[in-house]
Amino acid sequence: MTNNSSQAEQDQAKTRLAELRKEIEYHAHRYYVLDDPVIDDGQYDRLFRSLLDLEDAFPELISSDSPSLRVGGEPLDQFEQAEHVLPMLSLGNVFDEAELAGFEEKMQRYLQSNESIVYLAEPKLDGLAVELVYEKGVLVLGATRGDGLVGENITAQLQTVRSIPLRLRQSTGKETEKIPEQLVVRGEVFFPRQGFNDQNKQRGKEGKSLFANPRNAAAGSLRQLDPKITAARPLDFFVYGVADTTTLPCKELEAMFAWLQEIGFPVNPLIKSCQGLSEVAAQYHHLQQIRHDLEYEIDGMVVKVADFALQQRLGNTARAPRWATAWKFPAVQATTRLLGVHFQVGRTGAVTPVAELEPVHVDGAMVKRASLHNRDEIERKELEIGDTVLIQRAGDVIPEVIKPVKEKRDGTERAIIFPKNCPVCDHPLHRPEGEAITRCINPHCPAQRLQSLIYFAGKAGLDIDGLGRKNMEQLVKVGLVRDIPDIFQLKHEKLAALDGWGEKSADKLIRAVVMAAQTPLSRFVGALGIRHVGEVTAQLLAGHFISLEGLLTAMREDLLEVEGIGDQAAASIFDYFADTSTREMLDQMQTLGLTLQEAKKTGSAPLEGRVFLFTGTLSGLSRNEAKQLVKEQGGRVVSSLSKKVTDLVAGAKSGSKLKKAEDMGIVVLGEEQFQQITGRAEVREE
Repeated sequence: MTNNSSQAEQDQAKTRLAELRKEIEYHAHRYYVLDDPVIDDGQYDRLFRSLLDLEDAFPELISSDSPSLRVGGEPLDQFEQAEHVLPMLSLGNVFDEAELAGFEEKMQRYLQSNESIVYLAEPKLDGLAVELVYEKGVLVLGATRGDGLVGENITAQLQTVRSIPLRLRQSTGKETEKIPEQLVVRGEVFFPRQGFNDQNKQRGKEGKSLFANPRNAAAGSLRQLDPKITAARPLDFFVYGVADTTTLPCKELEAMFAWLQEIGFPVNPLIKSCQGLSEVAAQYHHLQQIRHDLEYEIDGMVVKVADFALQQRLGNTARAPRWATAWKFPAVQATTRLLGVHFQVGRTGAVTPVAELEPVHVDGAMVKRASLHNRDEIERKELEIGDTVLIQRAGDVIPEVIKPVKEKRDGTERAIIFPKNCPVCDHPLHRPEGEAITRCINPHCPAQRLQSLIYFAGKAGLDIDGLGRKNMEQLVKVGLVRDIPDIFQLKHEKLAALDGWGEKSADKLIRAVVMAAQTPLSRFVGALGIRHVGEVTAQLLAGHFISLEGLLTAMREDLLEVEGIGDQAAASIFDYFADTSTREMLDQMQTLGLTLQEAKKTGSAPLEGRVFLFTGTLSGLSRNEAKQLVKEQGGRVVSSLSKKVTDLVAGAKSGSKLKKAEDMGIVVLGEEQFQQITGRAEVREE
């Protein structure tokens, strides 16, 4: 190869690399900042692979802003120090509307003015604050907050966070809106909820300690000396400010965020301009209401004076700006004492240890109990009765014990003893090999019976209106219901006479029970709560065996012929229906009027033999409606991708399943195509 041809190849590679970087930067901006991708994940991955291959062939052409930095570079020996251009100050806190009013009064006294103030309210992310320095639009330094004056240089780690722009996009506005020669922005790196949960599941499988919370996970991920470890974690980023607002082409915060988004930074969509404290308070309560539905953790709301000139007049104290404060939510974590442990028995016999705690307020609720999950979790966390423990509560989820505070032990703590016999029926407990759950295998255990009754009548079962958990517990306690058939022979006069009931409540329940007695076979089988049998498996059984009689006469080998049913499920189903008490119960229910609607005969449905998987968002109908359409027409619906899937229905913002399905040669249907094959000519709004 001649020098000329070598130079020609290099020039060609240089041109192609510039094109790839520009294209990847454009699509990353569409995905991470605008949340409006125009290509799927597979196409993006192929562009990225082309870039990596070309840079591997021509390493001398790798630029300081190349998207290849996203995968992480060589490990560092240690972190260098990075001095902040301007101090990264802390924020003061307020905890209620009275303290918020006090925050405003202090500003007005300082200004010697009662002029009205426009605020900007933004979610306070529970992550790690970082500073990003751009020179001529290129990221040259990223640092932690540190002590506010000096942080740690974590540039290599921050370059792997895909939502952080490596090169800024030029503003399309006026000449005066060009990016400054040096732009220093601040923002929050955080761990999305789903990514956090996925990471902890994987760490649990690998026997590693679990992350205590998303904030610790984010901080630990950014302080990895090996950037490749950081790159493997699904970190995200929102910008929240600029160090020196005098360099900006705008005069207030709302315009600043619009400009920052235009040049490439992701901006939180829940940021809101507020005219006065009443609007600030309304936004706080709104965020508090939706916080557990967000894809990331927030622990409060930051309130800032919107006008830059007013910010400059107010200035800063030694530690915090006078023009901003954090309005914190009630804590979602707290420490308390582990007073004891009791053991609950579920409908499948699973024995779950539950911590009895010294009552403590967490996330606005008084917490007295928390889940300990299973024996392995107790041993792994080395918990003891009497420990001071860190607990966590998120949303309506039962609180859990994260870890003991071992430094506070005084020697009076004692071991948690897992029972050998069922705490309800005293039957010996059994832990199957390879499973984490210990079970009571007595089918007549009263605790299992109660939970089975609640499940049978609940939303996952026959959904009998008026027979929720509280009412079922009452009916069992007074002896009106002992087993499932008793539900179908409840008497109006006995119900009406119960404490808290009456004629209307009794009428309502009797009507609901009569309606529930006429139900599809698949729903009835699902309601029985057979171990390893959920909604999908119940549909498979009903579609294959057509009637309850067909299911009752099925042998293990017959069950294994049903596609999608494995050894464990087949054994569980066979044992359940072979039990004489189960058969007596079913006979009694049919005598009492239970009528099961049989499934359609094989071959009579247009989607017979096809297996559907849904990904992305459907616009014309809900996911549940779409699944029901498939089932009504003889098809199957599954929740994960495998070779058994025949059709992937891809809605808007489809994820990685789309690329995998294409690679596997699976038929991919758009929403319009799906509507056509299911005869859904006119689609109603959800």
